[in-house]
Amino acid sequence: MADPFAADPPRDPDFPATTPALTFHSGGATLLGVLHVPAGRGPHPAVVFLHGFPGNERNFDLAQVLRRAGYASLVFHYRGSWGVGGSWSWGHVLEDAAAVVAGLRDQDLAAAHRLDPRRLVLIGHSLGGFAALMTAAADPSIAAVASVAGFDFGTVAALCRADPSVRKNYVEAFNGELGPLRGTSGEALVDEMETAGESWRLAGLAPRLADRPVLLVGTSLDIVTPCDVHHEPVVAAYQAQPVKHLEHHVFPTDHALSDHRVTLARTLLDFLARRP
Repeated sequence: MADPFAADPPRDPDFPATTPALTFHSGGATLLGVLHVPAGRGPHPAVVFLHGFPGNERNFDLAQVLRRAGYASLVFHYRGSWGVGGSWSWGHVLEDAAAVVAGLRDQDLAAAHRLDPRRLVLIGHSLGGFAALMTAAADPSIAAVASVAGFDFGTVAALCRADPSVRKNYVEAFNGELGPLRGTSGEALVDEMETAGESWRLAGLAPRLADRPVLLVGTSLDIVTPCDVHHEPVVAAYQAQPVKHLEHHVFPTDHALSDHRVTLARTLLDFLARRP
């Protein structure tokens, strides 16, 4: 196979690489996605990328690398974001992630795009890392899951309840990111997080992920999901369970891994290559 960082695979005239736009239905809204299908007969393992809040970094670079390595990779928008109908909420993100997973398992869709729905992996960044772990924990048939700079909503909810100044800072921070979103506010998002409470603490998912491959990537220069709050406690809980196939890393970079994109891509490819 060609090096996915240096060259495209040879063109397959019978089963060419394609980039179809796909739609999925969730909560009365139509979600918009782009699937990166590799060349070759397949069926190809499928990777769903779950972007963060509000979705400025959408991981198309990773989707293209994985396509060149033989993985069909989907990038999509949640409802209420980036022109998609409906309203934004954390709960809607979780519902939308589950709806997209179900959509990719549709027999006709999988056949049309040469997908193997039995080999479906979730990879998420920030909010998307939270959603990836939550969705995998709720769906034992998901083959593997990776969280990159994952945001631990349960931990932050506890911090907000304990300190009004922390809560105020999160309301203001969320308000500052609402440009591409609709139907919500910083106050509503903090309220929802606090209501969910411990049920959204990532450490608590360890028993439901114990037998599956899990990758956790932390970012040590990150002021959005600092390692000591969002990464290290989750790693410790998964080691204690234990999550038998846990892999974890900390990279010296910012929240978007702005100067570690190739390192991140190589880490994800290595993680996926060790899966069945």
